Amino acid sequence: MLLRGRDTELAMLNTALADVGEGRGSAFVLVGGVGCGRTSVLDALDAPGFRVLRATGSAAERDLGLAGLHQLGLPVAATSDDFSFCATVFDNVRAAADARPLLVLVDDADQLDRPSLRALAFTARRVAALPVVVVFAVHDPPDALAGITRVPLPPLAPPAAASLLKDRVGRDPGEDLLADLVDLGSGVPLALVELAEALTPAQLAGQAAPPTAPPADGRFRAAVAARLGALGPDARRFVLLAALDGDGAGPATLDLATAVRVAEAAGLDLAALDEARRCGLVRVEDDEVDVPGRALRASLRAEASVADRRLAHQLVVQALDPEHDRFRWTWHRAALAAGPAPKLADELLAVADSARAAGDNLAAAAAYRRSAALAREPDDRAGRLLAAATQAWLGGRPRHARVLVREVLPLTTAPHARGLADLLLGGLALRDRTPALAVETLLAAAERLRSRKHAATALVLAGEASCLAGDSERYFAIAERAERFATADDPPYVHAAVDHFRGMAATFRGRHADAIPPLRRVLRTAAGLDEPTLKVWASQAAYTLGDAELARDLAVAAVRTAGNRGMAALLPWALVYVAMAELLLDRHSCALGSAEQGVRTATALGQPNSVADHLSILALEAALRGDRDTATGRLDAALHDVASRGLGRPGALASWASACVDLVDEHPEDAMNRLRTMASGAGGVHPGIRVMAAPQYIEAAVQCGRRGTAAKALHVFDDWAGATGSTARLALSARCHALLAANPADAEERYRAAIDLHRASGTALELAKTELFYAHHLRRERRPKLARDQLRDALRIFQRYDATHWARRALTELRATGEAAPQATRTTPVTVKDLTPQQAEIVRLVAEGATNREVAARLFISHRTVDHHLRNIFAKLGVRSRVELVAFLR
Repeated sequence: MLLRGRDTELAMLNTALADVGEGRGSAFVLVGGVGCGRTSVLDALDAPGFRVLRATGSAAERDLGLAGLHQLGLPVAATSDDFSFCATVFDNVRAAADARPLLVLVDDADQLDRPSLRALAFTARRVAALPVVVVFAVHDPPDALAGITRVPLPPLAPPAAASLLKDRVGRDPGEDLLADLVDLGSGVPLALVELAEALTPAQLAGQAAPPTAPPADGRFRAAVAARLGALGPDARRFVLLAALDGDGAGPATLDLATAVRVAEAAGLDLAALDEARRCGLVRVEDDEVDVPGRALRASLRAEASVADRRLAHQLVVQALDPEHDRFRWTWHRAALAAGPAPKLADELLAVADSARAAGDNLAAAAAYRRSAALAREPDDRAGRLLAAATQAWLGGRPRHARVLVREVLPLTTAPHARGLADLLLGGLALRDRTPALAVETLLAAAERLRSRKHAATALVLAGEASCLAGDSERYFAIAERAERFATADDPPYVHAAVDHFRGMAATFRGRHADAIPPLRRVLRTAAGLDEPTLKVWASQAAYTLGDAELARDLAVAAVRTAGNRGMAALLPWALVYVAMAELLLDRHSCALGSAEQGVRTATALGQPNSVADHLSILALEAALRGDRDTATGRLDAALHDVASRGLGRPGALASWASACVDLVDEHPEDAMNRLRTMASGAGGVHPGIRVMAAPQYIEAAVQCGRRGTAAKALHVFDDWAGATGSTARLALSARCHALLAANPADAEERYRAAIDLHRASGTALELAKTELFYAHHLRRERRPKLARDQLRDALRIFQRYDATHWARRALTELRATGEAAPQATRTTPVTVKDLTPQQAEIVRLVAEGATNREVAARLFISHRTVDHHLRNIFAKLGVRSRVELVAFLR
């Protein structure tokens, strides 16, 4: 079980064992922290026919010279000549391998006595021509092991950790509990296994709080306690200082300057800090002293006595400057309080407000929570816990926010407090639960909240949840409720919320002219308020009005403002509109970058619904370029959550992308049927996305001979494009009219108009497609020369966009006009800058050492697609292998 996620490392070592049969020996150093599975990897090595010698380092025997060699059965008398001594050990190992291959395993090698470790390392560096494999397992490789191949055992990635937990529990423990355990387990296999085994029925049923530390009677805690106990008193003090100064939700980690001041004030030996680092309980990086991983931090805190914890807090308080480090000074003083302390609670409240204003949301959340714990009145405690939950959510800690809200509910029945709790829970559910359920919670919040701004936000989020669910009728009902909600003396923010509903509801009903005035008012209001949420609404308004540049700029402003204020939770939502605006502008590389950033950010923040949004946009981007394999891979990655959570908007985008793939595969009937139904959730067809996908629907219908159907769809699209005046959409409209034109002259006029509009809007890829369709029309009209001019330009664009399918079609048309395929004429050297954005990202990952399968997983594409891209990259750059590629990059 502890080998979960260690397949790559185990395969590397087993390959080395197999190579012994060909006369090649080797040596490795397995590097990993407490509970990472080092011993399990050693136990799992497949070594039939090998003689196995094994030793385990121990702090109790570290000062006993030659104790390690004695365990291996290789006792050697110590000599004053180090070289002679090490050479004798080497000769003994070589002799031991005469009869059959030899495997030497040294666990906890950093605890081995120095003479044994030095001699074994000397031997390991000289076994290349012997039937010998030596494997050391350590936390912090000592200098003696320099020059030996290191094999890191990093923490398990969250998916592997979740899989391990599910296997150990025997069933799915539920989203919240699973996420808490993954976070607490910190990717440490032993901690994860023991957490799973210690779960109570009440915890599994959601009736009790999840664990806050690995079990006290487990091997992980025992290993931590043993390492802590083996340290000297000053080193233990440093470990505890690091464990208490930041608990994963509180102040920043212990900085080295503070550690030095504490050492000077308390008379601690600074050399002990290095002792603490070597044992693996702390790490010192970038002038910070930190405990790696929540599992280890929680275990250290649990193992420390109350007296030791209080002394550590007192030492930090004495070392800090109250003026320059007010937050942490107040925080550690508060930690010393044994009961309610209203004055100290108010000090922490002021500190939390300052942290919130500075955009340090997680620090603010920790301070609000501690202030709540020290407050005497239940209403004060409830208000501060709600503030803590809000800051935790904005800071990207949704699970922590839910825990805090659960603490609020027993404290108050006040409607406004309950409304704030519902607003938080509904906002959380919008990003990581079934959006249809989020609607109910948010509407309840809007009913209870006294703040007009908060109530308006709840209504807009409920509308967003309805859109995400694809429930148009529910959206219209909420929009009508917003109309009744508005009053003349509402602040601009509230008016913008209501105008947003008016404009989007009119758009979804196809009344595009009615949508324009309220949406323009949203834009004017957003220009005067620096609110990231309002900027996102305005971006959606600008997109609907056809101003893609403004939509992109507003969404980027929302990303920037949210980032500056530490409002990480809003970033994936804003990035959706950045990516969609870039697609409308035909800037595929920018759309690709924004959506990939959205996937990474949403994954890190625990927002699976936002992940599905971005994956569907990535699929659409690939499908519009004609890259069926990439589009299909991304759709496969998104569709489980789309189906299980009832995500209508990404479902509709996925239908659009799938229809584009159908057209690539020359299945227009399938594309047409898919776009006609475009099932997207409770409300069936998503009206906004359906009209955006009209050009592909019309193309499919024309190919199927359904010209009347195509004409009806074009009428709807024309209403939208004409009302908004978007040059990019008018270009698509002109192309569709050309496809439907009854006579050649009318078609040619429409194609030329479309080409002019594409050029005016800068939509190069759609320009190339129009030129391709126009060239096909010209060839049928027996005008091959003019067709060739169109095709040459289209081919250049398709190649620049890495639109392989469309480039093949252009080449086929060129040949049909009587022209041979153009030959490459480039004379300047090709560089990485000449690669497409996706190719450049693949090159970057390969250069970092990622395998093809790892690249595929990171980019949500198939393994076969990675192979295809690498072949093209090799051809472009003139290299023949991954090794040559890495060398080329240097």
